[in-house]
Amino acid sequence: MTLAHEMTLLGQKAKEAARLLAKASPAAKNAALTRLAALLEEREAGLRAANAQDLDAARARGLDAPRMDRLTLHPAVLADMRAACLHVAGLPDPVGALDSQWQRPNGLLVGRMRVPLGVIAMIYEARPNVTIDAAILCLKAGNAVILRGGSEALHSNTALAALLRQALEEAGLPADAAQLVTTTDHAAVTELCKLDQYIDVMIPRGGEGLVRAVTEAATMPVLKHYKGVCHAFVDADADLDKALDIVFNGKVQRPGVCNALECLLVHKDCAAAFLPRVGRRLGEAGVEFRACPASLPLLGPTARPQTPDDLGQEFHALILAVRVVDDMDQALAHIARYGSNHTEIICTNDHGHAMRFLREADASMVAVNASTRFNDGGQLGLGAEIGISTSKLHAYGPMGVQELTTTKFVVFGQGQVRQ
Repeated sequence: MTLAHEMTLLGQKAKEAARLLAKASPAAKNAALTRLAALLEEREAGLRAANAQDLDAARARGLDAPRMDRLTLHPAVLADMRAACLHVAGLPDPVGALDSQWQRPNGLLVGRMRVPLGVIAMIYEARPNVTIDAAILCLKAGNAVILRGGSEALHSNTALAALLRQALEEAGLPADAAQLVTTTDHAAVTELCKLDQYIDVMIPRGGEGLVRAVTEAATMPVLKHYKGVCHAFVDADADLDKALDIVFNGKVQRPGVCNALECLLVHKDCAAAFLPRVGRRLGEAGVEFRACPASLPLLGPTARPQTPDDLGQEFHALILAVRVVDDMDQALAHIARYGSNHTEIICTNDHGHAMRFLREADASMVAVNASTRFNDGGQLGLGAEIGISTSKLHAYGPMGVQELTTTKFVVFGQGQVRQ
């Protein structure tokens, strides 16, 4: 069987499964999610063993620390996966819900009904937890999903996909609603990108190179974000103690993820008071600063002069670009030039400045006095996320159950005909 034929069969099975899943009852879908949570606990030892195979191979290949972290099924990650299954099961079922309804002068009752997107192909790299997050959200929203993880997580993903299919079957739902691409041939993604007659939406989740490659090849819509260049602006009257905690959390907690802080903008009026504290606390945690001329003498021994290439960068490491700005206008101009529409935050006690920043900073999440790390579906109450979209059609920000549906018009008449 050729690779093209193999991917076509996956698409055909997914299309049929999506048709069946779209009419499944909320109770059946929730039963599958609840059973999956139980299986993740019952089979934890087997999952950890499969993950250990991937980790051993990754170490032998010299995979870097951030990617090793993303690849590892830590006990906390497994616990989060189980919790996500139960949380999503407890969410209202969006399928068939009427978002709005209105009556026309001729008596027609018009509404917008939530319906599944159909078949979603998820292309992702070294994050086996995405296998579960993506599948449970697609399931709840009535979509079939084709999962294509990175080769470095193949054993982990295969074990997780088997649990997905078991949970679906035990709930009386089609197992083909969740299919894993098991070949490691990169050409499989290219073949999937051609299947617009079966696949409705492509979602790439990974590095910028992967996202651009999928976007260029896909014949169907793509929901994407290229990179996460997240900024924090510390305003002149910010609470500096809180701001320091926020900056530390954004940069240090998990530097390899897309919502990690990459650039710190500090108002000139508080730079002398704030930046030495940043230099001490973050410097002791191993952060290297790429500093503008005004900030360089204030940040301590781990600072080095900034180059133009340090701005607009997603470092995926304990590296932070720092720039002193004259005012909010300059901060917003910097964000407009170097941001990636992912996450922007302001630390301020000025309500007017906070509201202006919320309006004018263009990103999928904008926050006041809170870490960039909160741009995450679970943290924002979605239960889990299939990814963060920085393209404004059809979703902007973390994509949960609601964002994996669309709406169609439904019309209730009493015999009306158009004049």
